[in-house]
Amino acid sequence: MGFVSVAVPSAADPTSGALVWGPCPAEYALDPDTDQCGTVTVPRDYANPAAGSIDVLVTRHRAEDPLSRRGVLFTNPGGPGGDAIASNSMLAQALPEQIRRQWDFIGVQPRGLPHAGAVECAVTPELLAAVNVGFSGGPARLACDGAVPGTTAHITTENTARDWERVRIALGADVIDIYGLSYGTILASTYATLFPQHTGRMVLDSAVDRDWMWNDVLWHQNDGYKARFYDLMDWIADNDATYGLGDTPLKVYQRWSDRIVEEAGGNPTLAPPAARIGDVPPSLEGIAAAYRAGVDLTGPARVQFEAFLRRLADPAHTQSASSIYALTRQVLPARNNWPMVARLIRDGLGALPEGVSGDVTADQLESIVRAQMMQAVVLCNENAVAPRPERLPGWLFSTFVTGDLFDAIGYGYSAGPGCAGAPPVTALPDIDNKGLATAPLVLQGLRDPQTPYDGGMQHADDMDAHLVTVDGGDHGAAIQGGNITVDTAVTDYLLTGATTITRAPEAPITAPL
Repeated sequence: MGFVSVAVPSAADPTSGALVWGPCPAEYALDPDTDQCGTVTVPRDYANPAAGSIDVLVTRHRAEDPLSRRGVLFTNPGGPGGDAIASNSMLAQALPEQIRRQWDFIGVQPRGLPHAGAVECAVTPELLAAVNVGFSGGPARLACDGAVPGTTAHITTENTARDWERVRIALGADVIDIYGLSYGTILASTYATLFPQHTGRMVLDSAVDRDWMWNDVLWHQNDGYKARFYDLMDWIADNDATYGLGDTPLKVYQRWSDRIVEEAGGNPTLAPPAARIGDVPPSLEGIAAAYRAGVDLTGPARVQFEAFLRRLADPAHTQSASSIYALTRQVLPARNNWPMVARLIRDGLGALPEGVSGDVTADQLESIVRAQMMQAVVLCNENAVAPRPERLPGWLFSTFVTGDLFDAIGYGYSAGPGCAGAPPVTALPDIDNKGLATAPLVLQGLRDPQTPYDGGMQHADDMDAHLVTVDGGDHGAAIQGGNITVDTAVTDYLLTGATTITRAPEAPITAPL
């Protein structure tokens, strides 16, 4: 609590309630001139006030033009389990300049994370092994509950939304505006449904279908990530003059596959892109159509068989052991990272930015596992989608035979292993627009693999929101940078409560090629 100090509120400051601001914990390395922190005490369990309380850390990135300050904008970066303290200032810098000039950005740390009733989870080799093959929920609950079953039962979206309400009261703000990203759209809409009279304008960026919570969310990502992978192959082929990896997606794929085999000994099993005229050997141009049809027909089986033989020879030879393979999937929702992937395929791990290593240290691994466990706690605490046992063969094959991350993650939750041993403790509230003075704004990418478009449309319908369809597949349309149309829509909406924009182009890649 040493990071909280008394601050005298300004008469022009709309956040002049009981919350006392002071320096943020040093681990966040935030600028004390622009970012302060404080704590709000909230019930551990709103349904059981006698269960004690926790202190929740709150951060404020002050409006850059205090004299024109309009109010507060609560932010959440998604997850579940994203650190709202670390992200709040970054989101302020990513959103349009006029917004950060006129709003105080408020980040409320989701419960269970550091500085918000942090849950201590015992990371053991057995736990790591279970998480590595997709058994997340049961081991996470066991590891994080410790000796007291039910310790993590209060870590839910509704309780975190109610924490927002306690923070609003502590700020002295009658109404809060909101920017929610990804899972943050669910959290924001949950708050708006519970407290419509205190909800102002909401930007829901890359929204999720509430009825997919949670097993179906991961399942619907499978096809999206595959489609976005082929977009990446297309883009690299279109930029062959820059990267020299081939002028067709199939040629690029083969270079990518070769690099993964070189690194991990196992080849990727994601089906190769369709063959094009440029893939036909000159000597077979007379039967080009038949050649391409044969390549397309046999390609998926060929890569599966090759991977099977390599793993049969050595079980360690699996694509999932490749840093380039894992990184490729990870960066697909953000095109600004695609140039880095192209350089990795061309030059190997030596092309990683300075200070970034393909190797994961023991501390980094533990941090990743803890984040995965906290996410699994939320997913399984409020999962309302029954497992589909008929998908177990797909999970077994992708997890234990091919190591295919493009299939294993979705199959793992949909088939049931993801939340095995961790039945739900509550259900997410239904979300709706009842009582809202202003309809929300939803920004949704057409090919976003993380939050598929049809799920975002359903969320927009549930909240009777104004939908802006964004071309391309970037996750987080408002924070990618360089999209003037999206910036205009967000600015117009937050300033006036409305925008006439319904379609936005794909954001340009601003990272160096």
